[in-house]
Amino acid sequence: MQQAFDLDSNPHTRLNILTGESVLVSPHRTKRPWQGKVEETAPDNRPEYDPKCYLCPGNQRADGETNPAYETSFVFNNDFAALLTDTPAGKYNEADLLVAENQKGICRVISFSPKHNLTLPQMSTTEIEAVVDVWQAEFNALAQNEWIKYIQIFENKGDIMGCSNPHPHGQIWATSDIPLEIAKETERQKSYFAVHRESLLSAYLRLELKKKERILFENDHFVVLVPFWAVWPYETMIVSKRHITSIKFFTAAEKKSLADAIQRLTIKYDNLFETSFPYSAGMHQAPVNGGDHPEWHWHMHFYPPLLRSATVKKFMVGYEMLANPQRDITPEFAAKKMRELPTVHYKNKA
Repeated sequence: MQQAFDLDSNPHTRLNILTGESVLVSPHRTKRPWQGKVEETAPDNRPEYDPKCYLCPGNQRADGETNPAYETSFVFNNDFAALLTDTPAGKYNEADLLVAENQKGICRVISFSPKHNLTLPQMSTTEIEAVVDVWQAEFNALAQNEWIKYIQIFENKGDIMGCSNPHPHGQIWATSDIPLEIAKETERQKSYFAVHRESLLSAYLRLELKKKERILFENDHFVVLVPFWAVWPYETMIVSKRHITSIKFFTAAEKKSLADAIQRLTIKYDNLFETSFPYSAGMHQAPVNGGDHPEWHWHMHFYPPLLRSATVKKFMVGYEMLANPQRDITPEFAAKKMRELPTVHYKNKA
């Protein structure tokens, strides 16, 4: 008799309902021995103040500007911005084969805390809430520029994620065009909303809360889960319970709840391998200055690279780069493991 298909043990693909792309899941491969490279754990002994850090209060940045003696968060234009406001308009097209177009933008840096040795999981919910306030204020201010079409709020944590400075900070890139990932998510959400008259993530969240297989935790206003289609080993997503299109419309209570969700999630990440857990994280929300987007539902992605321990990273290589993303541990396994982790930081154990 042929064995019945089983998501927990048989290779299969899963659809990312937000992008229309798929991921190959190979749960049987978790049994293979690991003989690959093991990275050394970086020491975590940073001082509270570093006189050489360009983000610490009172220090001079690369462009010669001096940081104020700030006590909460500090925001400034990126000294080495990937996008510029004065890029001239223009297009290039040679036989529809060599095609390019100008891009304008504003790149901002947000120092989360004046303390050089902190990260989000080591900050209080009140301190994180102040960061959320800054995110909202910056979003609202940047959206006043009518040529801005999308505002990407994100954080790269850890040097293996390309973070050039260990001081706790994030970035905001506001662009004159809609980025590729946002265009894909807009199309998928718009198609679902047109048929069902509710947001795609409202329906998805209702199903996930019913099944409880991939939920890590929830609070009054947000649900934290491992998405069914997760690509990275311990990928997670924060989804607002209320169908809300962007951070612009967050209430004071929702900002407080988001701070709580971020703190609890990032503590769980650090506790997973008892290390300062690296990741790239960012909000996905409705484009701006292009009409209403009732289909959009705010959410925040966390993409961490660690797989087996604090020193074994997951790389996208070979088949994953050339054909299709692939993962070994199932999202359900990852969710169960993270759900069971404490929400007291390992450095604060009694």
